Amino acid sequence: MKKGFTFIELMVVIIILGMLAMLVMPSFLKRVDEAKITAAKVQIKSFESGLKLFYLDNGFYPSTDQGLKSLIEKPTSGRIPLKWREGGYLDKPLIPKDPWGNDYIYLNPGRNGEDYEIISYGRDGKEGGDGPDADISSSQIE
Repeated sequence: MKKGFTFIELMVVIIILGMLAMLVMPSFLKRVDEAKITAAKVQIKSFESGLKLFYLDNGFYPSTDQGLKSLIEKPTSGRIPLKWREGGYLDKPLIPKDPWGNDYIYLNPGRNGEDYEIISYGRDGKEGGDGPDADISSSQIE
């Protein structure tokens, strides 16, 4: 007598595992999206801290053209900061991309009249959207 599984028994197990994966994956993917949204908000807050230090040293925020790069490199065009801090205003000398691999958008002034605005366009990388595709803006983060 042979011991082992028949082809049909293996197929039943594979089908059951597939059904379980279909139930678990959506909630897992939702958690991944939530984590990326939180990470984007944390990065935006970090940029805001650097911008506030830049402002305290220089009395103005970088222009849109100077962008977030002015937090790690002294601007050489536009209004030149006279008291730019050697080493920059962020912990690391690089401007990270958002959690979806896109560049953050920096506007001065912001779209709603703020001094500045930092935006991630979310998962789809396009303006607007809902859920994980929604824009994340410094003007909406508390």
